[in-house]
Amino acid sequence: MMNLRGIAAFLTLLGTAAQGHAAGVTIGVVAPQGGPLGLLGAQIAAGAGFEIQQSGNTLVAVNETCEDNSGAAVADALVSAKVQIAVGFLCSETLEGALPKLKDANIPAITVSARSRILMEDALKNGWPLFRLAPADGTEAAKIIEVILKDWAADPIALIEDGTIHGRELTEAVRNALEQNGLKPVFTDTYRPGQEQQIALVRRLKRAGATRVFVGGDRNDVAVMARDAKAENIPLSILGGDAMRAADQPLPLAPGVRAVALPEYALLPEGAPAAGALHAKGTEPEGYVLPSLAAALIAGQAAEAAAAAGKPLRETLVGTTFHTPIGAVAFTGAHELSQNPYRLLEWRGNGFFPPAAPTQ
Repeated sequence: MMNLRGIAAFLTLLGTAAQGHAAGVTIGVVAPQGGPLGLLGAQIAAGAGFEIQQSGNTLVAVNETCEDNSGAAVADALVSAKVQIAVGFLCSETLEGALPKLKDANIPAITVSARSRILMEDALKNGWPLFRLAPADGTEAAKIIEVILKDWAADPIALIEDGTIHGRELTEAVRNALEQNGLKPVFTDTYRPGQEQQIALVRRLKRAGATRVFVGGDRNDVAVMARDAKAENIPLSILGGDAMRAADQPLPLAPGVRAVALPEYALLPEGAPAAGALHAKGTEPEGYVLPSLAAALIAGQAAEAAAAAGKPLRETLVGTTFHTPIGAVAFTGAHELSQNPYRLLEWRGNGFFPPAAPTQ
């Protein structure tokens, strides 16, 4: 796996090569180059840098501190380097200050991380050139609701959450959607997280008649519930959210537990070739690596298409379908992903995969 020092050397090498021949499209890569967010920044740099090098484009690396009022300096660096488009942008704080200047310079920004709905509303209102490759706030809940209404509507449903803000809001969104569709859960509760056993909880679920349980909580709590339900011979179909994408420890997750989550793109057919190429270069295709590779690919292809058609780059980004290692990507007129990236997945002992068969 490429470490931070390796990433820095890699970017220096690319920058030196770019000075020798300013080839193709000049793409800014905005990401933390150190500090507490340095590892995530290294993932962005590795994915985007790999694609830019492969395509013969020019990379301009700009450090992102994610501090308030830091975005203007990031924009100034991108403008002075004459980039045509920029990708990365781990933090909303960067974008808030950068976007007004990027608008003036006609430099679109593709974020792989910032999910704020308010930020995008401000961008659309002010004509800022922000495009979101990350899921927006609310898309996780929307997919969970879609799955539950499609697969569970005829069954007794329980909704439980761990008392955290995210768990509570996610579960409340599901409950509201069920009620709007004339469905009422047979059991709702806030459980105490981080317990070594949840036997009392699974017994209460049995007494309520629940067979389907949505858990707004973390992976280890779900693993404990699944283990205790099996030990008590209580048949429960358990569904969690994106928090299920975490280390499979200390208690392994039982096979068959499902989650609505972002997929591990390296395990998908469209992501496997790029993952293999990254592995060959010593880079683990984890976290933001493949999404950032996809962002750089989109940036390069959109800029080339815009130049060929004599159109503004941001117009080319809207409505065009780009085939990337994270799947087919298209941006709506609101600069969001046209398809919800969350998917229904099932744990099979060594990873989350698309369910082998339709939910019964």
